[in-house]
Amino acid sequence: MEFFAYADAHMSATDLQRYIRIQSLSEWCASIEKVLSHSAERGSIMLAWGEFTVHQEVIRDGIHFSLPGCGNAMQWTITAEPKIKGGLVTVHCTVNKTELESDYHAQLEKFVADWKLGLESGWQRIQQALNSKPKVECAPWYG
Repeated sequence: MEFFAYADAHMSATDLQRYIRIQSLSEWCASIEKVLSHSAERGSIMLAWGEFTVHQEVIRDGIHFSLPGCGNAMQWTITAEPKIKGGLVTVHCTVNKTELESDYHAQLEKFVADWKLGLESGWQRIQQALNSKPKVECAPWYG
């Protein structure tokens, strides 16, 4: 089953790959309650429906996450759309079932919606932090 959301975040693939890391997942998605551990491209997270190992992979135009121990083989990608499509960011989540219990279906819909909201507000937060840093003027170099 597939779930989609389109965030008005105007982030490039490089931005996604730089800022969205396992250690910061809970800052980007409210459905990820807590990051329990992280080391490079591996970690452990707490979701509403349990604790899972998470893997991260840089892909073309974005980033991919998977929960290899999840009974439904849950995975999601976050990709930057071309500027001609308005700079949207696509969230695409899949599980290996064609039918889901209504509770789990609702949790996955909320998961994708939380990513949409998190991407939109998170990117604004990063932009504000970058713009609030003082501009340091370099002295001219005389050789």
